[in-house]
Amino acid sequence: MTRAPEPAIAIAGRRIGRDSRPFIVAEMSGNHNQSLERALAIVEAAARAGAHALKVQTYTADTMTLDLDRGEFRIEDPGSLWQGTTLHRLYDEAHTPWEWHQPIFDRCRALGMIGFSSPFDASAVDFLESLDVPCYKIASFENTDLPLIRKVATTGKPVIISTGMATEEELREAVAAARQAGCRELVLLKCTSTYPASPENTNIVTIPDLREKFGCVAGLSDHTMGIGVAVASVALGAAVIEKHFTLARADGGVDAAFSLEPDELRALVTETGQAWQALGAVSYGPTEKERDSLVFRRSLYVVRDMRAGETFTPENLRAIRPGLGLPPKHLDAVLGRKASRDVRRGTPLAWDLLD
Repeated sequence: MTRAPEPAIAIAGRRIGRDSRPFIVAEMSGNHNQSLERALAIVEAAARAGAHALKVQTYTADTMTLDLDRGEFRIEDPGSLWQGTTLHRLYDEAHTPWEWHQPIFDRCRALGMIGFSSPFDASAVDFLESLDVPCYKIASFENTDLPLIRKVATTGKPVIISTGMATEEELREAVAAARQAGCRELVLLKCTSTYPASPENTNIVTIPDLREKFGCVAGLSDHTMGIGVAVASVALGAAVIEKHFTLARADGGVDAAFSLEPDELRALVTETGQAWQALGAVSYGPTEKERDSLVFRRSLYVVRDMRAGETFTPENLRAIRPGLGLPPKHLDAVLGRKASRDVRRGTPLAWDLLD
């Protein structure tokens, strides 16, 4: 049976799929701490670390929520990083001013990175279209906002959707909305919408299921600490990996606690690239590079001087290194037979030495 081709897309000319190195996205989010100078420094640090793309978020506090300090508009969960604030204050602190987008994207291009964003409403999509972004990201909390997904899909550009909290049925609706509105290049990112997320709650074995069920490129939006989960995801076919990024967690900020620092992002780029290289293909037998090592296998050697007609025994014949004699599997068949001629200690056993 002919296998279906592996799904792949292209963003700004870069091929993204399991046959290419993982596409590493550094998510700035609110880690700029309301400083354009810091935002540009984050772009530069991400480029130095080897990230392939940098993502921001496009919204204002007023497009996200209402400025109310009561009930459901307050974050009261004691386990939340943002406990005690209101939604409006959180989004006002975290948002990236729209006038910063152009200089951020310009700096990305100058440094060889792809700059793009997550829009959170239709006005953000229109604004990003005016900047000619190469692709769009739908955040987990918006993956049920089908009108937004349709709006993004009508641009005809690649769409990346995080799957946090979504049921399979909700994902089917999101994917159908995107495709019906014109999306031809789709990526689904396995995501756990807790901050930070724990490895045991990440379930990255979902990644190949996303790829197979929805016929699209799959990857990981990772909120765990460190890079272990992201590296492991490559073995499951993650073609895109997104991690929050900051200059230093100690600097604080709305997302700093679960963001990578520059040395960690560099390690992520390196280790995911090596993990991808290590996948290779199904292979048995020595590789070309291993052939020179075959000589160091065990093989049968004469370990004591022998006279013609003397019997081979465990005392004068052993399996040792190197591997120039008969394979050890022949030991039982050889023991008890006689030497055809005198044999010196250190001679590899060959069939012509047997009587």
